[in-house]
Amino acid sequence: MIPLDEARQLVVSACPVLGPERRPLERALGCVLAEAVVAPEDVPTFASSAMDGYALRASDVAEAPTVLEVVDSVMAGDGRPVRVGTGQAVRIMTGAPVPEGADAVCMVEHTRPQDGGRRVVIEVAVPAGTAVREPGSDVPKGSEVAPAGTVLTPAHLGMLARLGLDALSVHRPPTVGVLSTGDELREGPEPLPPGAIRDANRPMLRALIQSAGFCVMDLGIVGDDQTAVRRAVLEGAQTCDALVTSGGVSVGDLDVVRMVLEELCGDSMHWLQIAIRPAKPFAFGLVDGRVPVFGLPGNPVSSSVSFELLARPALRRMAGHRELLRPALRAKSAVALPRQPDGKVHFLRARAVVDPRGQLWVRPAGGQESHQLKALADANALVVLEDGEGVGAGEDVAVLVFDGERLGPGEGAAVG
Repeated sequence: MIPLDEARQLVVSACPVLGPERRPLERALGCVLAEAVVAPEDVPTFASSAMDGYALRASDVAEAPTVLEVVDSVMAGDGRPVRVGTGQAVRIMTGAPVPEGADAVCMVEHTRPQDGGRRVVIEVAVPAGTAVREPGSDVPKGSEVAPAGTVLTPAHLGMLARLGLDALSVHRPPTVGVLSTGDELREGPEPLPPGAIRDANRPMLRALIQSAGFCVMDLGIVGDDQTAVRRAVLEGAQTCDALVTSGGVSVGDLDVVRMVLEELCGDSMHWLQIAIRPAKPFAFGLVDGRVPVFGLPGNPVSSSVSFELLARPALRRMAGHRELLRPALRAKSAVALPRQPDGKVHFLRARAVVDPRGQLWVRPAGGQESHQLKALADANALVVLEDGEGVGAGEDVAVLVFDGERLGPGEGAAVG
């Protein structure tokens, strides 16, 4: 067996970053910038009001209250030339251009209109610059607004759209082909014949790939026929940046996938036994020396954990991400988590919740056998149990949270 870190380094180092492409903003969410974005103009481009009120000269209201003549009003988008003179004010709305001559805005709550709005009482002194958004106060022209390597969020896209950008240079997210093999596999609601099982891995892996922000191509189910498997792998390698298979990677397996990958990957093929539980067996190689193929274990939980710990980081690197792993959070175990020393790191399917004090707690989500997919479906985290005797109730433990939206204390998620 080899340590997880060693196996991950082997896999990640063989998966280079994909080249850049131009993408429209509406398709760039979650992508990684391939080059820095520099502001082509100031944001805002003109002095504007930060609130509804009256634009005025600060020197006119140094002693309050003061009555000013209201000479005009401006709305957001109003491009007319408007000027404020001595003893004058202009009614102004949030986002509207500050009139020439004005250097401050008094919020409407500190004013009283008079004479049907022809005059206004300014009840407080307003220093120069109050409620005025100066040009470039958000983003100065020529400044770097997003460095290379930035993972684009909705806020980034809004900011870049505000700068007038409609396309960006980003690293191309990988397209990942998912293939299931085996004469025993079925899909759909029809009754199963003796010895058959429904394919859970392919739908699950497709969803894992999509949730990680990558494109997915369903390569379907192929029976235990070496020619058919070889054809499916080669066709997938022509259209995909990476391939994911499940099953046929354990020691002693005589699966046709193993024979095909040995042939197509040659010396780049690695059949690994990793010091973790579940997901000890893992295969990795390069089809035709260029397309990564991740051979995951066949048991559903093992397949999911293997994808999380090994395939996902490698695919993130291909997409240009610099942070490849989920952060290991510290939590308290709501119950004792005993285990026996066996030279492996154990990853328990768990439910993580945050109590009213902000403390993160975890407890097992159910059965921990590698075929028990229900516990994984109920989980939102993996507890990392290092080799040893485990931890007691209330003790600290490392946690990988993969579903942060379910951190609230839901039904059946009692904390310690």
